[in-house]
This record gives sequence, C-alpha cells and structure tokens, in this order.
Amino acid sequence: MKRFKNILYVIEPTAEQESTIARAVSLAVNNQADLTIVDVIPTQVVTAGIGLPPGGPIYDELRASVESDQRNAMESMVQSFKERLQIRLEVLVGKTYLEAIRAILKNGYDLLIKPAENPTWTNRLFGSDDLHLLRKCPCPVWLMKPPEKSNYRSILAAVDFDLLVPLPSEHELNREILELAASLAHSDFASLHIVHAWEALGEKKIVSRGSMLPEGLTNYGEREHERHRKELYTLAGELSGWIGKDSYDYLSPSFHLPKGPAKKVIAPLAAELRADLVVMGTIARTGISGLIIGNTAEAILDQLTCSVLAIKPPGFKTPVKFDEV
Repeated sequence: MKRFKNILYVIEPTAEQESTIARAVSLAVNNQADLTIVDVIPTQVVTAGIGLPPGGPIYDELRASVESDQRNAMESMVQSFKERLQIRLEVLVGKTYLEAIRAILKNGYDLLIKPAENPTWTNRLFGSDDLHLLRKCPCPVWLMKPPEKSNYRSILAAVDFDLLVPLPSEHELNREILELAASLAHSDFASLHIVHAWEALGEKKIVSRGSMLPEGLTNYGEREHERHRKELYTLAGELSGWIGKDSYDYLSPSFHLPKGPAKKVIAPLAAELRADLVVMGTIARTGISGLIIGNTAEAILDQLTCSVLAIKPPGFKTPVKFDEV
C-alpha cells in the first residue's frame, strides 16, 4: 500500500482547522510519518505596523513578535494531539503557496494537506492559493473540505487514457492515482469507485454530416465503448497486481464509464456517488508542465464540492524558485 513519510500541513486562516488537523494526524500516525504544520503570515501583516518595507531592525523585531504570537496560537491548536504524535510547528512569512512549495523543495515533504479556502462557498470550493498549489506543487496536494470527516465512506479515482496515443507518463500517473485511492479506501473501509469518461472519436462530426446511418452510428459507439471498457479493466488487473490480490478482492472496486467530456460528467458522478474524496491528475496531456492545470482538470475542480487529492505526473518540475516573490 502507498505510504507517506513526511507530511506538510498548511493552515488556512479562513477555515475551521480542528477536523482537518485531526485527519492529518491520523494519516501521519497510520503511515508512521513525520508531520509538520506551518502557518504562513502575509508580509503585509508584519509591515502594516511600521509602514516600511521588509528589512531592518524594526522589521525584524516586529516579525519576531508576530511569529512568537502565532506559534503560541499553534501550540494551543495542536495541544490535544500531542499524545498521539510529535508535531513540528513552523511560522513562515510571505505568500502561502510560495512558502509552502519552498518548504517542500527544502525538506522533501511527500504530501501537502491544506483546508480549502472557500469551504462555505456554493460556486467554487477552491481559492487562489489552492489553485496555485494545484498547478505548481511538486508533491500530491490534498485539499480538504472542512469540517473534514474522520473516515471516508466513498472515494472516487478518476483515470484518463488515450487509446490512439498512449503515453507512458499517463500510465504512471494512473498507477499513482489508483494506488493512492486504493490505499485510502482500504484504511478507511471506504467504497472505491474507478471512473473513466469516454467519447466516441469523431462522433459529433459524423452526426453533423449525416454520413452514417443511425444503426451504424450505434454500432460505432458500442465498439468505442467496448474499447474503453477493456482498457479500464486492463488497468483494474494491473491494480490487483500492484496492491495484491487479497487487498484488491477486499476493496472490490466499482467501475464507471460515463459517456461524455470528463469536465461535464466527473463532478455529477462524484455527487451522485456521494464521494467524500476525488483522487485525480491535474496536468494536461499537451500543457506546459508546471504552468497550467489542464482545462479539463480545472473545469472538474470548479464543480467539485468534496475534498480532492491531486496528483502530478512523474517527472513534474515545479516552476517555483527559492528567490521568487
């Protein structure tokens, strides 16, 4: 089963923290992992009291005072969890997503956990820092919707593949998605749903041109569906080998092949299945690595109202530099 060893939790000041920290602590305990909690103070909060740019003795003194106050607040926040796990606390100053990614580059964290910025919004759960992390963070990003559940009941793993131009990196990404989803479903005793959205190549053009009889169009659609179904079940067979037959049989995952663009069918299916977590990839097949979320992935994220675990493809390099401001 997939294991995390070095987890970073980033405080979100606009959201309730207790349930998400409890979830992070449980994950760290179950994985025998280290857990670091960081709070990032915006630079303007430090400079507001002096009206001066960063730097100089007055700024340094004020920054030390603000960091001390914040660390005391964090100590109180984690007090009830100290018997279960030794938690490292750190206060940083700057932009949340930049300081979080820099911490990952420096300390080798293999998972970032953060409450979503807009847990009470009905139109979009994830905010600006969330989207920056989804685009640029080099390790998996787990954005939790507070109040977070201590155990999930339903986990959805969204996989994608191109039957015409299969890519090794795409297969590796699907493996990472499935192994993580299976590991979490196993530990939470949750149901696992594996979904792949498919479309019949060129079907819309065929219909618009009227170049095929209805019976032929139906047969074509059925053949395309069967091709995608076979590929999905090939992945299922590989998952059984990756996690072991006993674990696979215990999970007994359900498979879903909704027809239509992923950006239109994944989120409604997640809602229908009452998914507590969606595990998915975030980078477009033809996108510039590290600079954009794939259009499909971003459209799906805009619609989701549950927690998300977002995975980057192997070899992903963040565009964030230590000296970026």
